[in-house]
Amino acid sequence: MTGPAPDTETAGATGPAADTDTLRERVLASLTTARERTTLLTTCVEDPDLTAQHSPLMSPLVWDLAHIGNQEEQWLLRTVAGREAMRPEIDSLYDAFEHPRSERPSLPLLPPDEARRYAAEVRGRALDVLESADFHGTRLTEAGFAFGMIAQHEQQHDETMLITHQLRTGPRALTAPDPGPAPLFTGPPEVLVPGGPFTMGTSAEPWALDNERPAHVREVAPFFIDTTPVTNAAYQAFIDDGGYREERWWTKEGWDHVRRNSLRAPLFWRRDGGQWLRRRFGVTEVVPPDEPVLHVCWYEADAYARWAGRRLPTETEWEKAARYDPATGGSMRYPWGDADPGPEHANLGQRHLRPAPAGSYPAGESPLGVRQLIGDVWEWTASDFLPYPGFRAFPYKEYSEVFFGPAYKVLRGGSFAVDTVACRGTFRNWDHPVRRQIFSGFRTARSGAV
Repeated sequence: MTGPAPDTETAGATGPAADTDTLRERVLASLTTARERTTLLTTCVEDPDLTAQHSPLMSPLVWDLAHIGNQEEQWLLRTVAGREAMRPEIDSLYDAFEHPRSERPSLPLLPPDEARRYAAEVRGRALDVLESADFHGTRLTEAGFAFGMIAQHEQQHDETMLITHQLRTGPRALTAPDPGPAPLFTGPPEVLVPGGPFTMGTSAEPWALDNERPAHVREVAPFFIDTTPVTNAAYQAFIDDGGYREERWWTKEGWDHVRRNSLRAPLFWRRDGGQWLRRRFGVTEVVPPDEPVLHVCWYEADAYARWAGRRLPTETEWEKAARYDPATGGSMRYPWGDADPGPEHANLGQRHLRPAPAGSYPAGESPLGVRQLIGDVWEWTASDFLPYPGFRAFPYKEYSEVFFGPAYKVLRGGSFAVDTVACRGTFRNWDHPVRRQIFSGFRTARSGAV
């Protein structure tokens, strides 16, 4: 059941009530953080690695760099500020819908130095626009939406570029400290989420994207959900029990995919004698048993859940587990409340280039006791990517609307590669069920009653 949402959600620090100076500072910080990460990801390797295509699934890194600048120019300089186009002749080169990723290396792309200069010049002009912005007048400028959209867009490409770095062969180019040691998690393996109405989505979060809107009420039956994401050790038990050899655990499409591609384990894993190894950003290491499993497709997640006698949670169930506050009956921005994420809450922002051990971040626990719903790994859900009741495409149909339908499955929660500006309790990601290069894992659920 769905219906209009009661007043049970709150806006964040970027909400309509935020004063202009505070909002301007937040926009500047978000844009600066994104650009610092983009710079690192495109300067840690030599130019040949920037122009090469490391996988037909991904663009050359130099395409992402110039695309980031082009989108910023189109939205902040042309649309918001009404300025003349700087490089209109390159618009089609960096149109993601005009050229599939597999074709982009053959395009006359800007070389690395020129792409850097272009992105830097756009950013300088965008900061001039920001300096005089009043954040009122249109839906695009209200509460700094266009600026927030561009910051999110750049961070999403930073995650895409990190995926490209993972697919790249050769020596390590990126380093980061590991997550701090965490005591072995000894809590319950699953948590009961009570049934009843729940406000899903948002109408109050000012930088929320169109597919997160509007807030609406869903009736949810009681269910149990894993306290933490499924670990490498648990997934290895599925492998050892013949999970990839037993057709009964797989959907027809999934089994066809397994046989056609000879899948035997998560992407980047290989067997070496009596142990599993994995390649992670140019380094080969023993698969850590207590980390959430990573680089599995939807079909693999679904098969594991069936093998375990469980199922994947629906998108609605996932969001209720992440946002529902039983004390008030309302929906929070994040599992821990309405405060923006801090390093104590979640593994975000590419601070660490791996998931933290399952059970980490007790400060990020939901009121019901579920952990790591934000950060670490994107979590596959059982749901197709569909619009919410009352959905309206904004500011362009190609962001969400063209992807709605059964071809895409929803992922929730973000990963260690996602920045805080592009991650919240309502944020929706989607991909084809065969995708494994993304930083994807999962947790399972089962129906239950009080």
